[in-house]
Amino acid sequence: MRTAEIIRNTSETQIKLALNLDGTGRCDVKNPLGFFDHLLRSFCKHGMFDLTGELKGDLHVDEHHLIEDTGITLGMCFAKALGDCAGIFRSGFFIYPMDESLLSASVDFGGRPYLFCEAGLSNIPLVSMSPEGVQSSFQTDCFEDFWQGFVSSARCNLHLETLRGRSDHHKMEGLFKAAARAIRSAVEIDPRRNGEIPSTKGLIV
Repeated sequence: MRTAEIIRNTSETQIKLALNLDGTGRCDVKNPLGFFDHLLRSFCKHGMFDLTGELKGDLHVDEHHLIEDTGITLGMCFAKALGDCAGIFRSGFFIYPMDESLLSASVDFGGRPYLFCEAGLSNIPLVSMSPEGVQSSFQTDCFEDFWQGFVSSARCNLHLETLRGRSDHHKMEGLFKAAARAIRSAVEIDPRRNGEIPSTKGLIV
């Protein structure tokens, strides 16, 4: 089982996540931000990743710390579950159509973190309800912060781009789905590789 559990506690956030790379798409994360919960559920469903845990943070300040630190923690889970990356495809790409929007994601778990993100968002917060029925918002400028945190700890490079679109909701959800499908392709086991590390160097650095 390619699994990992990470507990990351700081003075700003308390985050606990458990990941199964070879799951069924189940997401059971206690999340105080309604739209962010929707994004994580979409990521799990389309990546076929199982994710459980709880997110807490200093929302009286703003949402940045919780969203970015969740990205960091999720990236740590991927890095731990993948280990030395032996046997995986390593890279993946997907273009996801979502109504009027068309989104692209490309990823390489090559050991060097880098994020390119052109989401084309308006930076107007989306107002939503949490699973507990509490009104919350999602600061769209935190979208890139989440993925920056993810790549820094997952040690991958990720390119996200809105090819066209109007709705911020569709752009962000579609990019999470595109990223999930690209990452799923990258981390799946390549049956022809026979467990070898996918690098001419002999290791992922």
